[in-house]
Amino acid sequence: MTFSARTRKRFGQHWLKSEPVLAKIIEAAALEKCDRILEIGPGTGVLTQRILPDVAELIAIEIDRDLSRRLRQQFADAPNFQLLEGDMLQLDWSQIAAASVDSNRPNKVVANIPYYITGPLLERLLGTITQPHAPPFDSIVLLVQQEIADRLCATAGSKAVGSLTIKVQYLAACEIICPVPPKAFQPPPKVMSAVIRLRPRSFPLVATDPTLLARLLKLGFASKRKMLRNNLAAVIERSQLLDLLTSLGIADNVRAEDLSVTDWVTLSNKMLEEGYSS
Repeated sequence: MTFSARTRKRFGQHWLKSEPVLAKIIEAAALEKCDRILEIGPGTGVLTQRILPDVAELIAIEIDRDLSRRLRQQFADAPNFQLLEGDMLQLDWSQIAAASVDSNRPNKVVANIPYYITGPLLERLLGTITQPHAPPFDSIVLLVQQEIADRLCATAGSKAVGSLTIKVQYLAACEIICPVPPKAFQPPPKVMSAVIRLRPRSFPLVATDPTLLARLLKLGFASKRKMLRNNLAAVIERSQLLDLLTSLGIADNVRAEDLSVTDWVTLSNKMLEEGYSS
């Protein structure tokens, strides 16, 4: 039995109450007895109580002091439940590992996160193009804003594609598990939500110079209305870029959102190979 609690706006709290959605999250996590789960923002413990019986350990991170106290009381008899009170964006990974009974790091993440920290949290969990999180998690199941889910899983040519799309897809396979309407929460948010699953992995085509790839993405998406030949002027001359795009079978009027992750990596590697990068 979970407890009820008043939400705090400053923490972006919305309690998930939909049984079907909770079941979808558990199914997406594909829990095994050997799993060590990192749950971010357990809130009232609705997910926690469903996960605990099926895993070796669950480390929960809760920023709300009152919720932390009540969670400790609620799961006092669960030997595989560990709680860290603090901000996930500020905690060190060594602190999280130290919270484990045998100092093992979690291998999976399950979280109903405050939407305002989605970007920074994704970077914490996945790392960056230049420095991926190591060791990678087996899977990351998150409840996020629908707009973010669409962006993360977007395909080349979609208006939803942004630099975050390419960065995340370079580091992990992303899929939308199910949409989540506002009525699934108490109180209901003003936006649609979605459950997503990320599976960290090495991208099939490796960037020879990850720093260059990261720079290209930053410049390429700096102004989405502009064509790539204008946005990348700081790193490659226009005529050289046009020649390069032609050699790769890419239209010279292409915009950043039109390129797939493979296109971006190929472009980055070819620029390096031809000595065009500066």
